[in-house]
Amino acid sequence: MDEARPLNLYEYEALARERLSAMAWDYYSSGALDEITLRANREAFDRIELRFRVLRGARERDTSTTLLGRRHAWPLLVAPMAFARLAHPDGERAVARAGAANGVTMTLSTLSTTTLEDVAAASDHPRWFQLYVFRDRDLTAELVRRAEAAGYEALVLTVDAPELGRRERDARNRFALPPGLEAANIAAHLPPVTTDVGGSGLARFFATQIDPTLTWADVDWLRSLTRLPVLVKGVVHQEDARLAVEHGCAGVIVSNHGGRQLDTSIAAVRALPAVAGAVEGRAAVLLDGGIRRGTDVVKALALGADAVLLGRPVLWGLAVEGEAGVDHVLRLLRSEFEHAMLLCGAATRGDLTADLLA
Repeated sequence: MDEARPLNLYEYEALARERLSAMAWDYYSSGALDEITLRANREAFDRIELRFRVLRGARERDTSTTLLGRRHAWPLLVAPMAFARLAHPDGERAVARAGAANGVTMTLSTLSTTTLEDVAAASDHPRWFQLYVFRDRDLTAELVRRAEAAGYEALVLTVDAPELGRRERDARNRFALPPGLEAANIAAHLPPVTTDVGGSGLARFFATQIDPTLTWADVDWLRSLTRLPVLVKGVVHQEDARLAVEHGCAGVIVSNHGGRQLDTSIAAVRALPAVAGAVEGRAAVLLDGGIRRGTDVVKALALGADAVLLGRPVLWGLAVEGEAGVDHVLRLLRSEFEHAMLLCGAATRGDLTADLLA
């Protein structure tokens, strides 16, 4: 890249669109049906106003936070995202290395294009593993064992995808992984994600391989398999948050799957306060969906999140400049976050409270 590097995450998005194939761009960027929830995740942040404080002497800031007993340099993790090598040949390895350089924990997708062992070998920084429960429960249990053996520190169980949302751009493109790419963690056990004559190959894969019948009893089953803390991802209802705590989950991730599942579902940040209220500090609360600016991180924390997850912008950085692009995306966002903290009069994470919201 020349000296005119992007100034923000939106500029990375525009450049990524130029570099990615049409199928890859649509897969990464699209939402379900009319993409109303996809847009709402972003627009909801824009409608939240900050009532900043002054004369607080907050020149020196401590951005650190603690999640599941682990100190994080700042309250952000990389969200789980499938098929990163569609964006760049280094894929998930590059994301892991860039995350480590910025003190950011990566959450690796079950459907990564690099094995969980190879991602673990790319960096010794803490990492989490996102899990889908397959109809083949032995395969699911094997993934848990592999994640433990490779040193992953938490399991993130995605619960909002009993089947894939209707993503019309993928159907139109007949989405499939190109030759040379595969869902590496499961490729030895399951058929590849190939073109479906009737639409998206990924939709067909979900319909035939992912277990759509999960209940809270299956959360108990998963917890019985592992010593790792389990978080549930895809919670927007306060009653589900309360049940997650009752079933021993270490955390909940407020998310609507990036607007890719049920269209017209509530924007993630709008669901956050009720979920945080139901959890009452008994488990970690994270937010996934719509983060693009440092002020978004401030708003999420003020609304009750312990940390946020960053998704698509990581892929935009990866597509534009590989590992260096991911690194720059994370540095840009952290700089914006620290700047927003200063302008809000906040010296620590604990100063980002609800009274900052108008």
